[in-house]
Amino acid sequence: MKLHRISAMFLRHIYLYRHSITRLVEIFYWPLLDLLVWGFVSLYISRLSAEGKSTPNFLGIFLGALILWDILFRSQQGISVSFLEEVWARNFLNLFVSPLTIGEYLVSLMLVAVFKVVVVFLISALLAWVLYSFNLFIIGLSLLPFMLNLIILGWALGILTTGLILRFGQQAEVLAWGVAFLFQPISAVFYPVSVLPKFLQKLATFIPASYVFEGMRAIIFGQRFSFDLLLRAFGLNVLYLGLALFFFFRMFRQVRAKGLLAKMGE
Repeated sequence: MKLHRISAMFLRHIYLYRHSITRLVEIFYWPLLDLLVWGFVSLYISRLSAEGKSTPNFLGIFLGALILWDILFRSQQGISVSFLEEVWARNFLNLFVSPLTIGEYLVSLMLVAVFKVVVVFLISALLAWVLYSFNLFIIGLSLLPFMLNLIILGWALGILTTGLILRFGQQAEVLAWGVAFLFQPISAVFYPVSVLPKFLQKLATFIPASYVFEGMRAIIFGQRFSFDLLLRAFGLNVLYLGLALFFFFRMFRQVRAKGLLAKMGE
């Protein structure tokens, strides 16, 4: 073994980080995400113990949160990863020399996302019932608007991700797996919004997912949840979906005008 060859390959990979913001974000963000999410979970549990409150159904909270979070994640991935599969296969240009329009293409990806969500949801719900005797359907009909809001938010994030990949190329591909997690700490997935610091609580009011997970916990605790909040989440989702579509179409027009479609995947 030669040290100079090992050091050369080591430097070859390290130098990639000098010119790639997404790679640098990946190094620092994941440890920060774990620290924030599980730190807030620990704070939530500590506060309940300090206040002498009865222990809530943590199994129901965490399993329900994991299943609902997976709906958001799979909805986003159903679009962004399906888009990347065309890029990796160098098939993106072939699609758009056919009569296929970009609008039809996006609708097809949305349907792929819904298919993935339904399959993963049914499997997860079944396993939660078989392995842990947790019935997610105790949420009742409220489950449908919860899922719809998470699917639409996932669409918006997936379309935003594809627009960023169009704009920045391969160095932005990591976002296909990480963009949804950018919002997880302030989406109150495993803990209530009240656990967050005040400035993050204000940010959480602009995250539609936070209303969904607050609603899930309220129903599992046997409390009443205001559907006005779900309507607010739906309004935010429609706004974000519209902005994501505007951004994607703009990036697509720019890439096509510059003749860069043929280079996708190179």
